Amino acid sequence: MKLNPKLLFFFIFFSTFCTAQDMKEGFTYLETGKYNKAEVFFKNILIEYPTNKTAKLCYGRAIGLSGDSKKSVQIFIDLLKAYPQDFEIKLNYAESLLWSKDFNKAKGYYQSLVKENSKSFPALLGYANTLSNLKIYDQALEFVNKALLVSPGNLNALTSKKYIHLGYANQYVQKGDYKTSITLLKENLLLFESDTETLQNIANVYITSDDFSKAETTYQKIGASSQNKLISLNGLALVSHLKGKEKEALKISFKAMSSINKETNKLLAQQTKERHAQALIWNRKYIEAATLIKTLNEKHPNENWVLSLRATLNIYKSNFKRSITDYNRILINDSISFDGNLGKANALKALGLYNDAYKTGNKALTFYDNQKDIVTFLKNLDKEFTPFIETKVTYSSDNGNNEATSFYSGLTFPISTKLKFNTNYTYRTTQNTTSNKEATSHNFLGGISYQLSPTIVFNGNLGITTASAITTDYSQFLTDISLNIKPYKLQNLVIGYKRELQDFNADLLSREIVQNNYYANYSLNTNFNFGWFTQYYYTSQNDTNTRNLVFTSAYYTILNSPILKAGLNYQYITFKNQVPSIYFSPKEFNAVEVFIDLLRDENSIKNNQWFYGLNAATGFQFIEKTERQNTYRIQGKLGYKFSERSIANLFVNHSNIASVTAAGFKFTEIGFRFKWYLKQKPFFLKKQR
Repeated sequence: MKLNPKLLFFFIFFSTFCTAQDMKEGFTYLETGKYNKAEVFFKNILIEYPTNKTAKLCYGRAIGLSGDSKKSVQIFIDLLKAYPQDFEIKLNYAESLLWSKDFNKAKGYYQSLVKENSKSFPALLGYANTLSNLKIYDQALEFVNKALLVSPGNLNALTSKKYIHLGYANQYVQKGDYKTSITLLKENLLLFESDTETLQNIANVYITSDDFSKAETTYQKIGASSQNKLISLNGLALVSHLKGKEKEALKISFKAMSSINKETNKLLAQQTKERHAQALIWNRKYIEAATLIKTLNEKHPNENWVLSLRATLNIYKSNFKRSITDYNRILINDSISFDGNLGKANALKALGLYNDAYKTGNKALTFYDNQKDIVTFLKNLDKEFTPFIETKVTYSSDNGNNEATSFYSGLTFPISTKLKFNTNYTYRTTQNTTSNKEATSHNFLGGISYQLSPTIVFNGNLGITTASAITTDYSQFLTDISLNIKPYKLQNLVIGYKRELQDFNADLLSREIVQNNYYANYSLNTNFNFGWFTQYYYTSQNDTNTRNLVFTSAYYTILNSPILKAGLNYQYITFKNQVPSIYFSPKEFNAVEVFIDLLRDENSIKNNQWFYGLNAATGFQFIEKTERQNTYRIQGKLGYKFSERSIANLFVNHSNIASVTAAGFKFTEIGFRFKWYLKQKPFFLKKQR
């Protein structure tokens, strides 16, 4: 952490050098921070007394502290030529190197000063601050403690020690050593009881380590002082958001906004308005958020914090191109902006511009070494292109005395952000315990997935199936070709062709019924929690039969963490020919159901956490002209994330909805799935981060 130059040193006791009463005014200007006035004052003194050493020294300090550090350095170099043994001038020259941020040169010079006088408080403290600016915090602590031995309780030294602790603690956060970081920060509270800046840093460490309860407690401590009320409320709103309590976050934010008055610190008022806009966005109150951001932009045009809010709003609304426009404006203002770099990287990823996302994310990491959010972003991006193996084992049975066991294993191997190779093998055996019919099949598929453009992905798989039944053995080609298209924001369209076998049971498998499916899937999401999914299949079979299938689902998202949806499904099926003795093929089939879906997604959890899913539905089905029949369906899964590379879950499905076999049907399936990433990063990355 960079230290304020005003805190680096206490002033030289100028009276040691000069008793002239007419310089007291200039000394006062320096001591009270009126550096421009001090510069003019001592310049005038030097006109009358051009060789006055003290006036030159004070003039050099005034110039350096008012911002012209290069000129200040030269003044002290000239003084050293005239007074090479003057230790006080040496100290001022060393300090001027800090003003000019020449920390490496200052380090060497302060080393010589400390060697010359190991009891010099300014030399010890200056060296400590130099080491701190160079982020050599262990040595910085050593020398600030030596300075405090020379001048116990000195406020400047204690302040420097506080900032050294803050920087040192942040260094441990970057290493993931949160315990040591907290220990260092708590030492600050022994120096400055209830120090707000330190408490804020402690809360940030707890947030980074996902210890939200302790972060909340820390912000409550900050709020114990009425003057820190807004800092506390803003922090508590953020913690509520991180805990998934968005309504609570907005409630706290409203309370903070109502506490702003004419006496409120300008920066704190800005931070409170910023947090309120964020809370509105978190709660998907996009109209209110847009209105507030527009007002803020009118008052603070082209300021990064407002541009960041507008970009965030557009991210939530999936207006990614607009968000990138604002992130680019932020980066023009400040090329190392954290929000600008990471926000742009996320938007590029969402647009499918993965190479640009990598480039921007890695660039951000050069500015913020090992920063958790950037590292997490890059890890998640890596995972999308890291080879993995997925295996499933299932057992199913139905009330027609059919039983089946299946083993599936697949490999997905990306060789770039655009191209993935994949292959899979499925072994399935099925039997009927009444008729004693048995059949087995082996499916081999291989293919590619290629990103033709940021909005279009081609998927092509070819393979073969070999089947063996009591009366026949045969082989058939398998195909699955599709285009995944994003025509507009929040929309997905999949158009494809799939060639497969009816292999639900042994009897169907022995009949070698090949299906040619031409299909289209369309999904629409909205910014107001409503969603719609529609699917159409046209199927032609080698037994001359054809099928039309339409499925549509409308749903509403009630909760976002965990995801809770409820909705209505409708399905319509018709076959050209009715062959009920062979498979379920009604002339007309209709089904309507209401459903509820609860999901804690495996991609949203951390290591050593559970994930789950439950989908339950009930409704009616109408088969041709028969009376309606009640239906139900339950699907569930429970899994565990062992590490970044391995995940496993159990799943179960149970339903009485009519299938390819018959009406009056009950089906149960249970299974186990395991997914393992072959390494931690994509194979095509040339170097490790």
